[in-house]
Parts: sequence; structure tokens; C-alpha cells
Amino acid sequence: MKTATSKHPQAGLTAKGDLYFVFHPSFEESDAEQSYRGAPAVEGEPLGFMPDEVTRAWGQRMHYAAWRASQEPPGREAARWRRRYYDCRDRIVLGNRKLTFRAVQKWHPAAQWAEDLAGECQVVLIKAVAAFNPWLDICFSTYAFTCFMRALSRLSQRQAADRLSRSLPLGSLAGGEPCTATSEEPARPDGARLAEYFEEKHPLLTQREKTVLLRRYHFDENAPRAETLEQVGRKLGLSKERVRQLQCSALEKLRAALLTQPAT
Repeated sequence: MKTATSKHPQAGLTAKGDLYFVFHPSFEESDAEQSYRGAPAVEGEPLGFMPDEVTRAWGQRMHYAAWRASQEPPGREAARWRRRYYDCRDRIVLGNRKLTFRAVQKWHPAAQWAEDLAGECQVVLIKAVAAFNPWLDICFSTYAFTCFMRALSRLSQRQAADRLSRSLPLGSLAGGEPCTATSEEPARPDGARLAEYFEEKHPLLTQREKTVLLRRYHFDENAPRAETLEQVGRKLGLSKERVRQLQCSALEKLRAALLTQPAT
């Protein structure tokens, strides 16, 4: 079989209705239906674990089914190939579900967050299965794990921004110490608006400023509690006064940005 020229895991992805597929030249061969029929041979496959070569074989069958469904007019035959597509996809998802727990354990071992993070990864797993190109020389487990790490990073940023909006009313953003809002304080900024400022590529805050806020206000899930200026300084190799300056600078930048940016 010929392979795609691009090295990207999603190379050649095509949408047809709500199905996505990677076209492969073998689809148009006379014996294609026979080649992509049935289940790939596997012996002793543990529950919840699917070897990469088996995932690849099911992925090829999944994309072939989606392509066949796209070639048929609406009717029984198209519906049959759609069922075949979802059957292959679900087999891959179930066979690789342990990857989600492995990703969650690596990202944040605390049990109280595991269920929420695993749920987020399950959604990402379904999307990764649909997008993966099984004809490239890339392991699905590696590709999926990268997707999980990116998704968990985005989720943590959103959670940090939500906690920041709850902890810091707009009127106190320039203050020096974490505080608790009262009913008489100004309205809190929206967490979604704050989240963008903590994204890795957003230029408003420097990386050090983001780190200081994440640790000072306990937005870093890997920290057991909110850290003092001295504790943050030790980890960053900075003096207590320098950490305070970075914190004030970051909070002032956030305050100015939120005051000039209209709420949506």
C-alpha cells in the first residue's frame, strides 16, 4: 500500500457530512472491501489496552467505512457503512481508554480531580481517533497522549482563570495579597476573559509573572496550597521583594486589560 507524503498525524483528513476520513489509494482497488472487512487478528488483547498495530488496523477500516459512506447516496447502503464506521471508532476508543487515565495520572495525580480530567480526556480521545491518519509511521498512543496533554493544559488554564475571577474582584487586582471578595466589592471579572491572559503564547504577562500568580493564588494544581512570596522566590531563584514586584506588575496589567476590554 502507498502511504501519505505528509508526516502530520491528521494529514489528508477530509470531511463528508459529520464523518471525517483520510483517503488512501487502496480504497479504489478492486479487492478493497475484502481487505478492509472483518476484525484485525489479535491474540490475548487485555481489556482496555489495544496495541498500536491493532489500533492502526481498526483505524484503516474506520476511514475506509467513512469513505464508502461518502460514496453512497442516502439509503440503506450508506447507513450500513456509517454503522461500520462508528463500530470501528468505538472499538478504538474502548481499546485505548486506559491512555486517558495514564495522562490524568501524569498531569495531576490528586484523586479529587481525576474524574473531571478523565472525562475531558475521553472527549479528546474520540476526536483524536477520528482525526488520526493510520497510514503514517506514527504511534496512535503517542499522538493521543500529546492531545491529552494539550487539552489538560487548556483545562487547567480555564480553571485557574475561574479561581482568579472568584478570588480577585476587579477593584482589588492591583493589591498585594490574595483576598476573599465580599458582597460590597466590585463585580468579579469573567473567568473566560482571564483565561486568555494565562495562555502560553499570550503576550500580556511574562512567563515569570504567570508563574507567580499561578503559585501565589493556588492556581497551580501541582502545588499543595497557595505559596508565600518567599516560597515562590526560592523556586524561581528570586528575592522575596522581586516576587512581590512581579506579582504587583502582573495584577496591574490584568486590571488595566480588564478595564479597557469590554465584557462579552
